[in-house]
Amino acid sequence: MNNNKKLDAHTPMMQQYLRLKAKHPEILLFYRMGDFYELFYDDAKRASKLLDISLTKRGQSAGDPIPMAGVPYHAVENYLAKLVQLGESVAICEQMGDPSTSKGPLERKVVRIVTPGTISDEALLPERQDNLLAAIWQDAQGFGYATLDISSGQFLLTELVDATTVAAELQRTNPAELLYSEDFSQKAMWLIENHHGLRRRPAWEFGLATARQQLNQQFGTQDLNGFGVEQAPLALRAAGCLLQYVKSTQLTALPHIRDLIMVRQQDGIIMDAATRRNLEITQNLSGGSENTLAAIVDCSVTPMGSRMLKRWLHMPIRDSEVLTHRQQAISGLQNITADLQPLLRQVGDLERILARLALCTARPRDLARIRHAFQQFPGIHLSLALIEVPHIQTLRSKIGQFDDLLALLEHAIVETPPVLVRDGGVIAPGYNVELDEWRALADGATDYLDRLEIREREKLGLDTLKVGFNGVHGYYIQVSRAQSHAVPIHYVRRQTLKNAERYIIPELKEYEDKVLTAKSKALAIEKSLYEEIFDLLLPYLAALQCSAGALAELDVLTNLAERAETLNYVCPILSNKPEITIIAGRHPVVEQVLKEPFISNPLLLSPQRRMLIITGPNMGGKSTYMRQTALIVLLAHIGSFVPAEQATIGSIDRIFTRVGAADDLASGRSTFMVEMTETANILHNATQQSLVLMDEIGRGTSTYDGLSLAWACAEDLANRIQAMTLFATHYFELTTLPEKTAAVVNIHLDAREHGETIAFMHSVQEGAASKSYGLAVAALAGVPREVVKRARQKLKELESLTNNATVNSIDSSPAILLNEEVSPALKALEDLDPDILNPRQALEWLYRLKNMIE
Repeated sequence: MNNNKKLDAHTPMMQQYLRLKAKHPEILLFYRMGDFYELFYDDAKRASKLLDISLTKRGQSAGDPIPMAGVPYHAVENYLAKLVQLGESVAICEQMGDPSTSKGPLERKVVRIVTPGTISDEALLPERQDNLLAAIWQDAQGFGYATLDISSGQFLLTELVDATTVAAELQRTNPAELLYSEDFSQKAMWLIENHHGLRRRPAWEFGLATARQQLNQQFGTQDLNGFGVEQAPLALRAAGCLLQYVKSTQLTALPHIRDLIMVRQQDGIIMDAATRRNLEITQNLSGGSENTLAAIVDCSVTPMGSRMLKRWLHMPIRDSEVLTHRQQAISGLQNITADLQPLLRQVGDLERILARLALCTARPRDLARIRHAFQQFPGIHLSLALIEVPHIQTLRSKIGQFDDLLALLEHAIVETPPVLVRDGGVIAPGYNVELDEWRALADGATDYLDRLEIREREKLGLDTLKVGFNGVHGYYIQVSRAQSHAVPIHYVRRQTLKNAERYIIPELKEYEDKVLTAKSKALAIEKSLYEEIFDLLLPYLAALQCSAGALAELDVLTNLAERAETLNYVCPILSNKPEITIIAGRHPVVEQVLKEPFISNPLLLSPQRRMLIITGPNMGGKSTYMRQTALIVLLAHIGSFVPAEQATIGSIDRIFTRVGAADDLASGRSTFMVEMTETANILHNATQQSLVLMDEIGRGTSTYDGLSLAWACAEDLANRIQAMTLFATHYFELTTLPEKTAAVVNIHLDAREHGETIAFMHSVQEGAASKSYGLAVAALAGVPREVVKRARQKLKELESLTNNATVNSIDSSPAILLNEEVSPALKALEDLDPDILNPRQALEWLYRLKNMIE
């Protein structure tokens, strides 16, 4: 587009467009024209590529053809969904004036801006996932981070001290859009630069005074002491920017954002990004959702319950009182899940419907869904009334009863309303007398037209005469061409067809005006009544949101009760000591996807038994055993029952996993570098109350470098940190660590060899494994027999070298390198048969061997 041409050189319509576009230069402008949203100039070219729609031209303006692309208004959500998924934002510009009274172009204005992090439309949102907008602030003191789910109103903020916790928090929350300051530190840019939905904002939007003013204005408060955030200036800066951004995109009040919640890292079990990834909580290592913990334990019947459960899984808590309440609720609900879940399913996604109500974007069917949800409340209350569990009764009181609102919606809204209020038919008959009168006038047309047709046909004797209505020409009397000569003079021709003529008479014209007036009048009244219903519902918004939150939690707890019953989970005992005791524990995911029966296993960690050195073959089940321990601990800390026969779970502050690694090519880090970075994080941050899973430390470097590192790490975890640690290794030298270090114990995953094949028993036994079984596994994997045979020969050579040199002295003396060439003296000695030597020959060989060594 040529920006040099003066605005007044354009047509009035394009002048209006260009003024609006100038206010939103960076984003696509959907400009409403009748039944289409049109895009012009560069927007049209971009949209045609992004949406795969036709690029056309619309006449000329300022002497140049105007590139144009458009999407039909009734299908706009499909196009918006595609743009939002691509990270684009769109300004929605609507017609505000009345076409019948307007002179010149209709008045238009941007009514909202759709961005990936601020969408509330049902069709644009992932149903069972949170869709978050986030803002991050960084200075010398650390990081401030805020998230908002506009579709529920949940507004959280936290302060983070270092890059590791920021990376973990970004991975946990996975915001659709992330706001950051234009003066964000270049040194910290690596944390966010690859994140999708990045939005650079001016530094003044992160001002502390501005933030306090914005937040106090939103909540109607004098200060923020009541929210416990006054002493969190970094987080407040992020929250202030975030709130301003939301206001600038929604262009309306935000009454559903009523609270500000400070999240303190120490209140929950901290898990870094690597741990979340390795445990496959809601996303598997390939990026999908299959075979994850959530896929097994989330059978919630409402989308809002599913989203809450996923939040719980990513934020396990340490408050034993809350966890006990949840456990008691799950126990109490186990006998009524079959009655309760069908009722909860009918409640649907009340949380997001209420957000659309607050933003005044709720549609007629949303009101019908609220009504349908209210109709389930009596059954839900009845089911819960008999459960004498305090937490269940607390939820029951929060759910509440909204009989007046139910009566209003039953009286006001038709049984099956249309998608939009635009064409009417939403308000039920009997709700408003004036509306009914105008509707009767409009609907009475059929009777009148039937009477008029019979009268005129009989009066004129024209058997082809009939009365009809056309959307373009209005009402008409049609007569065949053959009989048209017989029509009276007051019949005025309105339209000529191939075989017929259409006429209008003064009486029909007068009736047409009255009917069309009645239709538009009825529609205007209906729209006014629809807005009035919003005004009647909004005062109850806070109570309704509280109710939706309680219903979501009830759905989660009922789901966990059903899962416990179906999957044979038990209620764990929560202890305040650093201990984990599991009898017959199982991996919640593996046991469901395994074709054969899962072998359950015990686990015992205590102050006297802080570290388990785990040995056994590859594929023997070491990783499964370690991960199942972490997942059982995690489930216990959301209040869930766990896959075991019995479990006592102590006070855990963090879960760390160092399991497998891949090259981080984007950051230029090798597998070993990634491994060591994750190990360093564990050694710096683990405590006595942490659960640490270490799998195969040091495998990415030379044998003795790796062995030395693994030994030193294990010693540090056992002696200095004293964390509860599962340490899996193939370095058999580490199995001597229990002899030298207190509270370290050997266990192994059992396997049995039959000739050259191997059977994995998958059962945990005390003590170290007798051997590695690596060659047996190689044979099982299909490595050629000749190679395996040669490896067995080489293994014997190496074992003969190291039997006396390594096992008992790794921590006190350097060992012979496994990859050194075999000494000539040893080779000669190996080939020598002493039984065939006479005394003189034996003495000669002794001198010869001595010379070889020297």
